Amino acid sequence: MSRTNHRDALLEAAKRLLREKGYARTTARDLVAASDTNLASIGYHFGSKEALLTEALGAVFEEWTARLEDVGWARPDAAPIERLTEALSAMVAELDDARPLMVAYLEAMAQAERSPELRERLARQYEDNRSQVATSIAAAIGESPDNEVVASLLIAIADGLLIQAFLQPGRLPAGDEFVAALGRTLGAALSE
Repeated sequence: MSRTNHRDALLEAAKRLLREKGYARTTARDLVAASDTNLASIGYHFGSKEALLTEALGAVFEEWTARLEDVGWARPDAAPIERLTEALSAMVAELDDARPLMVAYLEAMAQAERSPELRERLARQYEDNRSQVATSIAAAIGESPDNEVVASLLIAIADGLLIQAFLQPGRLPAGDEFVAALGRTLGAALSE
């Protein structure tokens, strides 16, 4: 297996193990066994087991964000609010399946308090995700200096929904219910 293939194999194994074992319980030996590589490959390609797991976690959430964008853009002629509703509905529908990855993410966040390197990696991933969402917002409603702010708000909502789904599975309203309630609330607030 070539060095590049080792990197890819380790990354794919890490994605799988995050789902199966989580961030805190995945060992370097687990990664090597699942990827058919060696311990030196982890250090060579990623620097550390934590760096590999964090990169895999970021990749998984990037893929998830892209999948939700695809849902939102499935009907390009739909109004932006309809695309948002469809993307939110897809996100809520996938939360049970995403639960193991959310748990892995929460495990990483807890460790970031005592690891400046991990905190920096997670912060970079948040920045990348914010840019990804802001680009989608710009495509939907046009360029605006507010796109990154709106992206931050949507990410905060998604993170909050992930936590709620973790604590109370099956309790979340559907995407269309969120959008309708938000519309009513904003309408009432703006009419005063």
